[in-house]
Amino acid sequence: MSLAAPAPDKADDILVAAGLNTFYGPSHVLRDVNFRVGRGETVTLLGRNGMGKTTLLRTLIGLVKPKSGAIRLDGVDVTGARACVIARAGMGFVPEGRGIFPNLTVEENLVFAERPGRNGRRDWSRQAVYDIFPRLAERRTNWGNQLSGGEQQMLTIGRALLANPEIVLIDEATEGLAPKVRELIWATLRVIAQKGVAIVVVDKNLEDLVELADRHVILAKGEVVFEGTSAQLRADPEFVKRMLGV
Repeated sequence: MSLAAPAPDKADDILVAAGLNTFYGPSHVLRDVNFRVGRGETVTLLGRNGMGKTTLLRTLIGLVKPKSGAIRLDGVDVTGARACVIARAGMGFVPEGRGIFPNLTVEENLVFAERPGRNGRRDWSRQAVYDIFPRLAERRTNWGNQLSGGEQQMLTIGRALLANPEIVLIDEATEGLAPKVRELIWATLRVIAQKGVAIVVVDKNLEDLVELADRHVILAKGEVVFEGTSAQLRADPEFVKRMLGV
């Protein structure tokens, strides 16, 4: 299976990263990473633990600054910008560990995040979030620390959507969740995609990702070693096993 070529900057790309090099102290984590996402496209980030997936997401959203390279969001250079600036420019983030406010209710967590997107877009409202996550509607007066892991993940996704983003990054979408909750999360991601929001998702459930996504990117030791469709990924099971251990 061939290595991925540098990502071209196309007019229909919502996100383009070129030549990213990111360090944690002396540790060189991302190595000349090229990455792109088209408008409304769903892309997975795959790889074993410690290969740079979370670092790439955190670099894209501005929580970690790259030492070199460029990031463009809808054609605007956001390289090195603060996470709040990148969020206002149209990027949502669902971090691993969720990060909800434990001392706020479900409703308050959502109100805190609610704002129009670029150009005043309001595709997502609290009611829309409650419609896709009825459990949150039932628990809207509960504190964040009273929610189960699955409910917290629903709340985190709901908060990201209420900023009405053009693209949302989701780290470990279903890790540690019960099977029924995982099914709900996958169904929700399909709804998000149908509404035209681009998605970048990290998860370990390969079969679900293959069914969900338009394209897949595999990282190994901080480098892109594969970029292709689900059919291309399925065509070389030995490579997949070697890169992902599945």
